[in-house]
Amino acid sequence: MFPNISFLENMTGEELVQVFGSSQEFVETAADALKEQPADHAQGIRKSIEAAYQVAGCRYEYGSSWGSKAGWIYGSTSEDIQTGLSIHARGWKSVIYFPDPPAFLGCAPTSGPDSLTQQKRWATGLLEILISKNCPIIHTLFGNLQFRQCLAYLYLLCWGFCSIPELCYAILPAYCLITNSNFLPKLEETACYIPIALFVIFNLYNLQEYIATSQSIKAWWNNQRMGRIISTSAWFFGVIRMVLKLLGISETVFEVTQKDQFATDDDNDGVDARAGRFTFDKSPIFVPVTTILLVQLTSLAIGLLGLRPPADGGQGSGPLEIVCSVWLVLCLWPFLKGMFGKGKYGIPLSTISKSSALALTFVYLCRRSTQMG
Repeated sequence: MFPNISFLENMTGEELVQVFGSSQEFVETAADALKEQPADHAQGIRKSIEAAYQVAGCRYEYGSSWGSKAGWIYGSTSEDIQTGLSIHARGWKSVIYFPDPPAFLGCAPTSGPDSLTQQKRWATGLLEILISKNCPIIHTLFGNLQFRQCLAYLYLLCWGFCSIPELCYAILPAYCLITNSNFLPKLEETACYIPIALFVIFNLYNLQEYIATSQSIKAWWNNQRMGRIISTSAWFFGVIRMVLKLLGISETVFEVTQKDQFATDDDNDGVDARAGRFTFDKSPIFVPVTTILLVQLTSLAIGLLGLRPPADGGQGSGPLEIVCSVWLVLCLWPFLKGMFGKGKYGIPLSTISKSSALALTFVYLCRRSTQMG
């Protein structure tokens, strides 16, 4: 990413060096590339091996405007989004390009801790952009960012905030089962068909999108599960990190995640023996999801065993609340397996202890609210 053309036309040679660095050949070609009819410098660049080594050096950006006016824009752990936003804010247009064969393919994090750490880093970085001078609203009001682009960026940058309603909705069915209350209509009520229809239509439409893009039902289900896990753990911790940064308690750091491929077993014809298995560690990022799972299991036990208190005015919890809790347990199935797993495939005892204490506290507070009511 480079400054706009009008900005370059009024700059002297020394000012161009301050922006693009000390390589004179790179400065000339970069400035010329932004003109409406750039000259062909490809042959000269190919011959200039020394210039290429100089520009590629890790210290080349020192003393220049790289990170603020040129190149990747710094200041966020989601620097790719911030860079793209800055480009669009200057009126540039982007296109979707699908080369054959595909370019820039890489490996994603292969373990539970690395996957959630990466999602936490993304959520934190996106929120950093939202509250910074690069906020899409500011670029729309005072820059060249289009209104629809602003809405698209706001949808992306607010990912982390989705964790708050996700957590509330995750504990709502359990609360209703424990207190024998309801937030959904009973089956004998005609209104019950509305949430049932919304649930079925949404999931069928989402599944159809996966099938239309040649993906499997298993891929759809895995993403459904990871959506619940990520939103109630990684994104929630991203919000916490952002709040701590705003309060001046801590600063965000770039946490490197491992993206190598799994080793394969020779006895399994090269098939990854760990594929599809969720791994855990002692990170606190696993505590919220484990707590939600324990709360759901406890509420289902209370509801199915008839341990609920008397309903207030006959408006007790019904089958739809049970279905919601069962659906969440199915989504959190990797954590249920992890409670009985061993080694890295098992949830550490310290995490289970913390989650159990939080779950019991939640059940106790629900019981207290019933007694006080």
